[in-house]
Amino acid sequence: MNGGSGGSSPVRVRIIAAGGVQGVWYRASAQKRAVELGLAGWVKNLPDGSVEAVFEGEPQNVRAILEWCGRGPPAARVDSLKVFHERASGEFLAFEIM
Repeated sequence: MNGGSGGSSPVRVRIIAAGGVQGVWYRASAQKRAVELGLAGWVKNLPDGSVEAVFEGEPQNVRAILEWCGRGPPAARVDSLKVFHERASGEFLAFEIM
């Protein structure tokens, strides 16, 4: 019997957020929100000005971070958000800024 809060298997998504997402605290804010939601993974800037992140955890919490990623922090302007569903691996112990 699963003793987790929702009893759901962890899920994993990889996102790429484009627009005005660098230099506006997107990574730090994403890390803060991910930790609040109990998610593991990482976030990093890409050379083209976008931000890539991987989030792994309970399905409802991953849905919540995806909603947040579409908005970002107050100074951000998210023009597009690509979401890739991947197999959860359990490889992450925390959420890091890369």
